[in-house]
Amino acid sequence: MVLAAPGAAVPTPTCIVRLLATRGDDILTIVRDDGQGLDIPSARVGDSPVEEALAALVLSALGAPQPATLLGYVKNVVTEPADDYPWPVPDAHFAVWHIRAERSLSGRWLPAHAARRELGERHWWPLAAHVLGIAC
Repeated sequence: MVLAAPGAAVPTPTCIVRLLATRGDDILTIVRDDGQGLDIPSARVGDSPVEEALAALVLSALGAPQPATLLGYVKNVVTEPADDYPWPVPDAHFAVWHIRAERSLSGRWLPAHAARRELGERHWWPLAAHVLGIAC
């Protein structure tokens, strides 16, 4: 379930922080570690406070601290997980923050039309589409 929540409190537990960095109509993308195409920068929260994980992600993606706005999150609700399910149960949240940026340390800036084609199946895409002003 994808929930838009601009300005809301960070949901608990938040397992992953994601960064939607935009430059005009372009978004910053990276190649996924698992080889499954492109994605937006993300980081596991682990035992750190969410704010620390987000600050580290912003610094690694953009090279300098910048304020970010919570767009919303994806909420997984799993009552009977498989043995290899890595997230808390029954609820796990994957939050997406937005920053307008001019540069990045790595990755590729992808125009909105190409981003929809490349990233439109990602669970967080409706949040990005809203920021970019395009249809899901």
